[in-house]
Amino acid sequence: MLELRSVLRLCIASAIGLVLSTGLFSAQAQERELKVGYMKNPIQDASLDMMDKWAKEHGVKLTRVPMAYSVFMEKVTATLTSGTDQFDVIWHNDDWGQLWKKWLETTDDVKGMENADKWPLLAFWNDDKKLTVVPMAHTVGTFFYRKDLVKPEEVPTTFAQLVSVSQRLQKEGKVKWGYVGGMNMNNTWFSLWWTMWANNCDILKPLFERDNNKLAAAKFEPAVTEACHREIVEFWWDAINTHKISPPGMTAYGRNEANAIFMAGEAAFTLVDSTHFGEFNDPKRSKIVGKVGMAPFPVGPRAQKPTSWNEIWGWAIPKGVPAERKKLAKEMLSAMMSDEGGQIEMWKKTGGPPPNIKLWPKLAAEDKDFAALKHAVFDQTPITHSAYYFAEWPAVHKAYSDMAIAALTGKREDIPKVLAEHADKIHRAATGQ
Repeated sequence: MLELRSVLRLCIASAIGLVLSTGLFSAQAQERELKVGYMKNPIQDASLDMMDKWAKEHGVKLTRVPMAYSVFMEKVTATLTSGTDQFDVIWHNDDWGQLWKKWLETTDDVKGMENADKWPLLAFWNDDKKLTVVPMAHTVGTFFYRKDLVKPEEVPTTFAQLVSVSQRLQKEGKVKWGYVGGMNMNNTWFSLWWTMWANNCDILKPLFERDNNKLAAAKFEPAVTEACHREIVEFWWDAINTHKISPPGMTAYGRNEANAIFMAGEAAFTLVDSTHFGEFNDPKRSKIVGKVGMAPFPVGPRAQKPTSWNEIWGWAIPKGVPAERKKLAKEMLSAMMSDEGGQIEMWKKTGGPPPNIKLWPKLAAEDKDFAALKHAVFDQTPITHSAYYFAEWPAVHKAYSDMAIAALTGKREDIPKVLAEHADKIHRAATGQ
């Protein structure tokens, strides 16, 4: 009887221990959580969907923390510099790649990075020549046209043709505007800057240089008073005021305002990241579904062949994150890089080119839209990167935007004077004065 009681007590104790240990294991499993700070955007949501699939399969809770673009950089920078672990993974962009480099974990060891395009990674190397990013999608400037209005052979290939074809379509009553694109601060790429590079020009000297040491050696001298730059400002002044192919209020437009006009069917051409292709073909938002084509940039008088830009949006891991969660985050990002089906689905839903470039030939062979994008952008040779990568770049961008809007809202004959007056402000911004 005593032996039986002992056995029963042992069984009960073992059962209790098993329950407790199982509960403890479950609690530990539930504690496995990764928080991602990002900007609410279809591309980022599609990338997070791939991560979420992995997280569910591995008992990890993935918490999404969306933020507005206007506050994202400031808020995340404060988190990084304080060394806190508020986020385990954050959205990373080439615009601020060099600002964050010393606060980010290196990512060279993430499996799948061997399949990433190296060109767009320039901004993400730290001082030890280690990468600090895992790409989520390529962000590539894309010239979009209404293929129901112009045949492929009629798509403008020069600035002059962009004006003449736009005016013809307007005269025929097919569109209200020829070209519409973002132009205000943080949207300069979609008007001023694509035409600047397409006219063989740049913001600083040496032209097209992105080596910070060489820029410093040239004393960050602005190139905005050069003839090649004056020509593109005059082109946009004329597009708005003389040729009237662009809306008079375009100097205040961001990409959203420009996209809305294009999706309403009121413009024939625009240029924006390919990641908006999904919006253009969303029947809930767009009147031009299935009518949008892609082509290389038209070129200015100083260029002979099209250029492009090819950068990335990516993910990064703050250094302040505990080691165990860093390891988990890298496993998740590796799964995202290896998810071929998820990346193809991201492209189909959003127009975001996959970060695994080994998928591109397969996609181009099977998907006519990706084949068009590949020809429009990836088959062209970029002459430079679409931003500068020194700490003062945001201030330079602001000084440039102020100059351009002042020139475009004034008299045409005053454009050279306005550019000259603002050149020193751009120089002071670049040198931190």
